[in-house]
Amino acid sequence: MSVPVSATLAINEALEKRRRAGLPVLPLGFGEAGLPVHPALREALSAHGHHNSYGPVTGLPELRTAAAGYWQRRALPADPDLMIVGPGSKPLLYGLLLSLGGDVVVPAPSWVSYAAQARLTGAQPVHVPAAPGQGGVPQPELLETAVTQARSLGRDVRSVIVTVPDNPTGTVPSRDTVERLAEVARELDLVIVSDEIYRDLVHDDVTLVHSPAEFAPERTVVTTGLSKNLALGGWRMGLARFPDSAAGQQLHSGVAGVASEIWSSPATPVQHAAAFALSEPDQLVERVDRSRRLHGAVARAVCDRLTSAGIPVPTPQAAFYLYPDFQPWREHLAAHGVTSGAELATYLLDSYGMGTVPGAEFEGGDKALRIRLATSMLYGTDEAEQCAALAAEEPTELPWIRAHLDRLETILQELAPGGGDDGATRGHDEATRGHDDVTSAH
Repeated sequence: MSVPVSATLAINEALEKRRRAGLPVLPLGFGEAGLPVHPALREALSAHGHHNSYGPVTGLPELRTAAAGYWQRRALPADPDLMIVGPGSKPLLYGLLLSLGGDVVVPAPSWVSYAAQARLTGAQPVHVPAAPGQGGVPQPELLETAVTQARSLGRDVRSVIVTVPDNPTGTVPSRDTVERLAEVARELDLVIVSDEIYRDLVHDDVTLVHSPAEFAPERTVVTTGLSKNLALGGWRMGLARFPDSAAGQQLHSGVAGVASEIWSSPATPVQHAAAFALSEPDQLVERVDRSRRLHGAVARAVCDRLTSAGIPVPTPQAAFYLYPDFQPWREHLAAHGVTSGAELATYLLDSYGMGTVPGAEFEGGDKALRIRLATSMLYGTDEAEQCAALAAEEPTELPWIRAHLDRLETILQELAPGGGDDGATRGHDEATRGHDDVTSAH
């Protein structure tokens, strides 16, 4: 079975290739948090560097206990014995899908790996649209219809994946939407896999995140990790919380068996550091708070430039993603040979060095002119700049972030209807000459 490189990782590699060639880039494709490791976490990892033995398959007891406290502080009761720790949330998701079996419902749009991993297990995704502003959760009424129809055709649909808050739209579904989703899942006897890795990155103190585990605790598995809230993607640390029910215990055992054959146990020093992180000492709480405010400020600034250019985009509420729709420019873009999100992403990369991911990767494939933008790589190219961005009251006024925003504004002006027929040519010439490199315009 031939498996292409994930689109989000592929664009990161494409941008890095351009950088090495001395060409300018506008890095809006890869969803890495783009921030340095907190010094306290470095110390915690270093202090446990001597641990070189395998640990328990489900994770160190002290880490699972710390994770239980993390979830309990978010009003989700958790049993340390009903958790599994993995080397990132991706392997945990794959282990879940393998153990669950059957086809899986995924929102449209949704993170690229959900559908891809379903296919890797031999299952098929059932794409169900999310409502506008309710990203990450399939519309409950459409979910009911889609599953009923699929089952009538002989398909064995067993689970539904949700993301709260959402990637790629950056929105947070309402309590009513999540509660109704839980009700429908119960009616259809679906296991809910709730990916809540962005839960701590809501931009304000008013927007509330509701987990399906609040409304269907007996059938909801919650996953999270440290890659987004604490910018520890390279540490590869994910956690799964299983429901305290007969089905939950059976699924926990199944995923533990998968884990024992694939990754055995995550790196022990990282587990010790993760236990410290999940105990949420004040300095890490402050770091997460600064991070979410930074993410919000820069995402809103990008959103403002898109809307000013006449591009509809859901208002971001969490994380560092936007999901603009270039449909108003369809006729104009077609004159440049651009008729889909994939062609638009290629055009932006080749003509302007702007990295994006086409909407088709998140929606199951279509001709929509949507792309996903990730704003989290705009904070600086070194630790000093990134720390300055975290500390700034107005991070979008920092010269290196302002340079990225100005570059985006220029691209949109050139690309817009009436922006000049030579817009792409100018962008290409700039890239070829290596001028106007926003990654070094600091």
